[in-house]
Amino acid sequence: MKYLHTMVRARDLEETLEFYCDKLGLIEVKRHDSEAGRFTLVFLAAPGDMATAGKDASPCVEITWNWDPEEYTGGRNFGHLAYRVDNIYDTCQRLMDKGVTINRPPRDGHMAFIRSPDGISIELLQAGESLPPAEPWASMENTGSW
Repeated sequence: MKYLHTMVRARDLEETLEFYCDKLGLIEVKRHDSEAGRFTLVFLAAPGDMATAGKDASPCVEITWNWDPEEYTGGRNFGHLAYRVDNIYDTCQRLMDKGVTINRPPRDGHMAFIRSPDGISIELLQAGESLPPAEPWASMENTGSW
């Protein structure tokens, strides 16, 4: 058995790809447009997973965009995606600099949560040992839900 992907739906494909690619740093590895089904699938991989990139790249996030407008609610009931990062503080600062809200700051030097434009919770975990507590993170309050 091999883990392949997690699918999340997008209301606005451009906004969703800007978040996952331009802000979070994932890389598009495959795209499929279905004229008959009126949807687009975009597969994204983390840079650290690119060794398996190609037609059957995994693990991936599959972004499903239905061409006909739909309202999606309750992204949190999906659960969350999780990515290991080299430096939780640098990653959160980079995301904040790009306008991303840090919903659960890395007060413990180990874990943070953000949300995609579609309400999907994304957990960021420090690689290896937790970093020593540091400001402004140590005293930063939660924002919204995560």
